[in-house]
Amino acid sequence: MDNSIKEVTAEQLKKYDDLKKMLKDFGSVAIAFSSGVDSTFLLYAAKEALGEKAIAVSAKSCSFPERELNEAKEFCKNHGIRHIIFESEELEIEGFSQNPKNRCYLCKRELFGKIIEIASNEGITVIAEGSNLDDNGDYRPGLQAVEELGIKSPLRSLGFTKEDIRELSRYLDLPTWDKQSFACLSSRFVYGETISKEKLGMVDKAEQLLLDLGFHQVRVRIHGTMARIEIMPDEFEKLISEEVRYRIITYFKSFGFTYITMDLIGYRTGSMNEVIKK
Repeated sequence: MDNSIKEVTAEQLKKYDDLKKMLKDFGSVAIAFSSGVDSTFLLYAAKEALGEKAIAVSAKSCSFPERELNEAKEFCKNHGIRHIIFESEELEIEGFSQNPKNRCYLCKRELFGKIIEIASNEGITVIAEGSNLDDNGDYRPGLQAVEELGIKSPLRSLGFTKEDIRELSRYLDLPTWDKQSFACLSSRFVYGETISKEKLGMVDKAEQLLLDLGFHQVRVRIHGTMARIEIMPDEFEKLISEEVRYRIITYFKSFGFTYITMDLIGYRTGSMNEVIKK
């Protein structure tokens, strides 16, 4: 995915050693596991540092695609990691479906509240999540909930960047080293637009189609019944080729979209936050 990935450095290897030391000092840990680049790397390090005293905890919900949950299950099975999956229906959280600017805060409070309960029942002393140093640059109200609930963020506290994580993941032969970045499907909605199970399904199917067509880093932002496709600029030509364009139009309309557009800026994280005055 990223041709700029370089060889791992001595500094990065030291960071990884420091990470394992920190995790070992926890005694035991429950990792909030989404099967993404960051949480997979953190979980692998926790398993190396703590063995059976490291567990993975994942939420099953309509804003978390089935493919992601299946990848989480497969990774834990392949690495002998105990994996606990719980039901978490964000649409039942008061105020969440109205998609306020603090939506992520509401979700993380609920999500980590359940993980805290699971960890307590399992005798686990620490809960950790996989945000990294690069996450400090965007509007991320969920991090406020993380801090309020005392959830640890080892990658951020040790100064890991996304580049560090990808390079070390490749060095460690993790399957996620070049995986596309992912955020929950609720992040595809413009603030103030009602989030529904039906529209989450539309976004999920639309993004899956783009992935099946071979696009690597994708977002389908939803504005009413309009889809705004974000892909990497070097794949623009592929998207507007007649065969691919026709297939996208046909399938997106069958999913319930009325209009299908391409964002000329291209993929970037947090594009829905660009309207927020900071």
